[in-house]
Parts: sequence; structure tokens; C-alpha cells
Amino acid sequence: MAELKLSESRDLTRIERIGAHSHIRGLGLDSALEPRAVSEGMVGQASARKAAGVILQMIKEGKIAGRAVLLAGQPGTGKTAIAMGIAKSLGQETPFAMIAGSELFSLEMSKTEALMQAFRKAIGVRIKEETEVIEGEAVEVQIDRPAVSGAASKTGKLTLKTTEMETVYDLGAKMIEALGKEKVQSGDVIAIDKASGKITKLGRSFSRSRDYDAMGPQTKFVQCPDGELQKRKEVVHCVTLHEIDVINSRHFSAAVCPNFLFNLTICGVYGVNNAKSTAFEIEEQPIQPWTQGFLALFTGDTGEIRAEVREQIDTKVAEWREEGKAEIVPGVLFIDEVHMLDIECFSFLNRALENEMAPILVVATNRGITTIRGTNYKSPHGIPIDLLDRLLIISTQPYTEDEIRKILDIRSQEEDVEMSEEAKVLLTKIGVETSLRYAIHLITAAALACQKRKGKLVEMEDISRVYQLFLDVKRSTQYLMEYQNQYMFNEAPTGEGDDDESNAMLP
Repeated sequence: MAELKLSESRDLTRIERIGAHSHIRGLGLDSALEPRAVSEGMVGQASARKAAGVILQMIKEGKIAGRAVLLAGQPGTGKTAIAMGIAKSLGQETPFAMIAGSELFSLEMSKTEALMQAFRKAIGVRIKEETEVIEGEAVEVQIDRPAVSGAASKTGKLTLKTTEMETVYDLGAKMIEALGKEKVQSGDVIAIDKASGKITKLGRSFSRSRDYDAMGPQTKFVQCPDGELQKRKEVVHCVTLHEIDVINSRHFSAAVCPNFLFNLTICGVYGVNNAKSTAFEIEEQPIQPWTQGFLALFTGDTGEIRAEVREQIDTKVAEWREEGKAEIVPGVLFIDEVHMLDIECFSFLNRALENEMAPILVVATNRGITTIRGTNYKSPHGIPIDLLDRLLIISTQPYTEDEIRKILDIRSQEEDVEMSEEAKVLLTKIGVETSLRYAIHLITAAALACQKRKGKLVEMEDISRVYQLFLDVKRSTQYLMEYQNQYMFNEAPTGEGDDDESNAMLP
């Protein structure tokens, strides 16, 4: 019998766009955690990828909490790409939260609250519960529509059967709408969650396999269920602690109704009182006050969450863990540009990493020895020494010419640009002399220049044209040095004796 997965409902319609790291599929490691030369969009950085693979195994085991990793290296050496590779390798079940260091100073809440919410987003809870499910093969779906519009609501009947019994159910308007949304027809094997009215189509019955001469590859055939129509099954819900925090914080006192915790993750936007109603009796209900907390997940307007709510949720999660009803799934929190945090945030991170509910923290920076924000002291990477002592540091190295060539090949394929061999050699040379990011930016620009001259293959002349149109950092800085007197608020040295300082400004 097909396994029932009521919690797995994802929207397959998404907008596909080519991003800076859309070509990353994983870390490109084999079973022995050895990095392949070119795999899953990753090129080079063998030692860094191997170290990240060890961290990945530690995350998957989920036994160690509060470990922190620092990805340190020059700009454009693949730090964020490695973090994205870790995220792709973890899959859908493990939470992965990503923020930039500067985000914390732009939110309408305190810095420590924003960090706490980011930490809670990276901790998942896998809740197990037994639910009553009606499971059977749809024999007949009969829907009666009123002859006059607006005269009465639609009514209908649903006939379900197993190998041992057959039953007819009366349908309400909500169930008719749900059946229409799932496109249920006779011969489909379906499961209905009695608590929420959610319908899951498990597949087509084998007895109907000869109804059509041709069927799509997505058609799945299953056996007709046996036994009783109504069964008790274990259903797994995967949510993050932050989602539970938000649901229970809005217009709701956890002290008044402690049993409400987690109920909205199971019952949807309907109130707890509706959970006892059968799947066929669910009708429109007014939005309850706590529903606004549920909707806050979509609006993003979560605000600050009280410590009392979090304490009660942590207590409830601990109880459920002891009873075997739930388990913690420690995820990953990735903070990019970590040098933008100040001394208060670093102190908070020190304390948060000691909590047993802490996720794996991965931070990245491209700074050398610089001032710690909020102090007058300098430190490696702009991070206090006490926090640096807690970090496992993974360093990334600049790419070689051969690796730059392979990366440009991957990006050309990702952006669907066909390029001649001479153009690729020229673009690789530009990447070595300027930067990898600049060379990647020229790919689509050169494709547009080729399209303008009605060519089908990007040639050297297209690369040369866009190279002249768009300046890299070195040429732009040189231009500023030559014409600095014509710019406003120029602070560059102008004396003849300051030539050494002027040259030092060039990257």
C-alpha cells in the first residue's frame, strides 16, 4: 500500500531565474568525502569542500549542537557557493536559514531578537501524531449543482470502497471544492484527514489500469486499500521553532490556553474547536484571533516575540521529546558578511551557541585584520578573539586560471550562451587579470552584443566590445585617479610626493 504523506504538499509552480549560485547542486563530493574536480557545479577549493563535507556529515547526524564554522577568504573565492552547496546537500527536511550581517540593523526590532528569530528558524521539530484517516478507492463522485444560480449550495455524494467494505458519504460545499481542486475521479485511491479535511490523492487503482490507452508518466498505480475505510495512521509534520513561536505569539496568551500549542500546525487556519468535526462537515468559519499569528508567517510582520511564549514552547517540545511524539532536527544558520555584526551581536552569539537547542552556525567574511564594529579594537576578520576560538575555520584560496575556465564554462551553460573557443580563452584571461565575478558578468552582456549583430555564437569581438563598454574595478579606479580634480568631495591625495599612496589605492 502506498505510504501516506499528508504533510508533503508543495507548489510545483515556481519562477525559474538564473542567479549567482543557481548552478550549485551540492558540494561535489564522492561517498568517501573526496572532492571531485568538477561536480554539482563546484570547481576547485578541494580542501575547503572536503572540510565542508565533514561538517555536512556532522549536521546530518544531528547529535552535536552549537558548533560554529567560519568560511574565510578573499572576495570571489566561493564562500557563499560552499554554503549553498551545504544547503542543497541537506535536502528539504533539514532547516537552512540564511541572513546577511547588515540585515539585523534594518529590522524594526532589536538586534538580539532578530538573531534569536534566525536561530529558531534553523531548528526544526518533527512532530509525530496519530490521526484518523478515511482511505479508499473512489467508486463514484456525484455532485448536484443547483439549476438556478444562488438558489442553494452544491451538494453531492462520494462512494468509497476497500477490498472489504463500501460506504456512501454526503458531501458539503468545502469537500466538493477540495475534491475539485485535487481533480478526484472514480478509480482514484484517496486519503482524507478527518481533522482538517485535507484530501491526498495516492494514485489510480490497478483495477482501472486499462481504462485508457495512453497515460502520462506521472500516473501512479496502487492497490485498492484493504480492511476498514477509517484507519488510524501516524502522520509526521515538519515545522521550525520560529513558525511555532509566531503562531502562538499573536493575540494569544499561552498561559490561558497551553493546549493550543502546535494545534495550528495540524489544523491549519481553522480553530481548535473545529478539529473534532468530520472532514465532511467543515464549513466557512470566522477567522479566530490566533489565526492572525498564522497569517503573520506569510506577511513577515512577526514583531518581537515574548520570552514567556518561547519558554512554554521549549517546555512543550521537551515533553513531546520524552514521550516520543517529537524529535529535534538541528539545521544550519548561515550569516554572510559576519564582520558587519557589532560587539553586542557577537556576545549574543557566544551565549546562544552554548544552548543545547542551538543549530550549526556557519559564518562567512572576506575581511582581514580589521576593527570590531562597536569598539576601537582590531581583530582577525573583525570577530572577537573569544568567538574566533569557538569557530572551525575553513579558508578558501583564489582560483587558478584552469579553474576559472571551468567555472566560466559552467556559467555559460547555465545562462544558455554558446561561445567559441577563442572567446572563452579571452574571457578566461580577463577573469585572471581582473576578477572572476567581472568575467561572469560579461557572459550575458556578450550574448546580447552577439544577438545585436545577429550572430549565433559569441566571438572574441563580442567579448572585446563589452569589455570596452563596462569597466572593471582596476580601470575604474585608474580613471578616477586621472580625473579626480573634476569630481566633487574628492579626498584622494593630489601632491606629486603622494604617488606611492595613489598607487596603493589600486586593487
